[in-house]
Amino acid sequence: MNDALLRLFEKHFRERAERISPLHGDGSGRSYYRLSSRSKTSVGAFGPDRKENAAFLGFSRHFRKHDLPVPEIYAQDDEAGMYLEEDLGDVNLFKLLTDKRTPNGLPDSVLDVYRRVVRVLPEFQIRAGRTIDYSLCYPRGAFDKQSMLWDLNYFKYYFLRLAKIPFSEQALEDDFHRFADLLLKAPRDFFLYRDFQSRNVMLRNGDPFFIDYQGGRKGALQYDIASLLFDAKADLPFEVRNELLARYLEAACKLAPLNRDEFLALYPGYVYIRIMQAMGAYGLRGFYEQKTHFLQSIPYAIRNLEHLLRTTELPVDVPELMAVFRRLVASPALRQFGEASHTLTVRIQSFSYKGGIPTDEKGHGGGFVFDCRALPNPGRQERFASLTGKDPAVVSFLDSEPDVDRFLKSVFSLVDAAVENYKSRNFTDLLVAFGCTGGRHRSVYCAERLAEHLRATYQGVAMEVCHRTLNGS
Repeated sequence: MNDALLRLFEKHFRERAERISPLHGDGSGRSYYRLSSRSKTSVGAFGPDRKENAAFLGFSRHFRKHDLPVPEIYAQDDEAGMYLEEDLGDVNLFKLLTDKRTPNGLPDSVLDVYRRVVRVLPEFQIRAGRTIDYSLCYPRGAFDKQSMLWDLNYFKYYFLRLAKIPFSEQALEDDFHRFADLLLKAPRDFFLYRDFQSRNVMLRNGDPFFIDYQGGRKGALQYDIASLLFDAKADLPFEVRNELLARYLEAACKLAPLNRDEFLALYPGYVYIRIMQAMGAYGLRGFYEQKTHFLQSIPYAIRNLEHLLRTTELPVDVPELMAVFRRLVASPALRQFGEASHTLTVRIQSFSYKGGIPTDEKGHGGGFVFDCRALPNPGRQERFASLTGKDPAVVSFLDSEPDVDRFLKSVFSLVDAAVENYKSRNFTDLLVAFGCTGGRHRSVYCAERLAEHLRATYQGVAMEVCHRTLNGS
């Protein structure tokens, strides 16, 4: 193989390569090498699948005609399954992200690259996608229902089975069909890049170049932006994902008439299917082939699922699929592969028992509900009736009550133990709720006191405080 690449290099550049060194592969059967002479350098690739090679080479030339930043193809030997392409260096967006990430988040230099990337993506999908030769697509010409079901069953057999997550075979299969039918409601006359992730964005002199689109096919716009923003180990802050999604939509709407509301309604479904496809790959490579570095992405995928369960609703009833996701989120073992370290968010609520006890349907099902009704009630005193547990007069009253102090010391002890445990197990969500009769005084006060205690005790633990009665919910 090396000799054939050397001959191809010499034939094209009319110089003999003095060095050839292997490069890391991409998880497929392809092999890559860097070849260098005194004045020229190139990446040589060997792909055993001729149809896949034809897709990459054809798409590359098409994108170059549309002035899109992809590698130039120098030479090819179809019989040998080899080709030479432009050397884009060794730095990709994932490496930049990893090297530049700080405890305080991502620097503007990284965010600026992401912003450029999401502006370019619609150029591939829409502008170049209008005239691309879809007959080159491999293994299938469109991300249709059959393709979706392949991905869903890939997730089922290579991840759920091998991770020993229980499910009802028939119920899950029925949900897969309903779920795929939902995704098919999106317009699908665009180029779907298929593997649009940070490792496939190369950076040369700070400029992004794009690779690994040989699996592209006709499909919906939502899939590729979901792939980038929910790229597991990239672990972008969720507020950054929202900003980038808005920038992507702004760019896409300049190239095609899009209904933003319809796009966003179907977007979570495409996020889910991309996560499931990726988890199928983690299972195949990690559990089955014992390539353990693939398992390190699992905790990040679990965190993404947890976020989706908390923040989105699918406009279709898929109860077994949702139950599977909740089982994945509730699994401590899946959160502990590799060196992932996620931020724990403690969601603190106050509520009135008249409105019912809050449930944690969007989280992993754990947490506490503390009953404050046995504590002294300032609401019975006229001077406090119109106030809340956040007002200084009520705070002063409850601060002076020994029963309240003893109660909170017990609460702090229990919650501290849970926080330490959840942090050690890489859990990202803990619900703590305080209830009283009216939901305005004691429960509000206790919720605020717990938030103060956690802020003073722990670094790297986030807090969300919600007073349901005060907020009218």
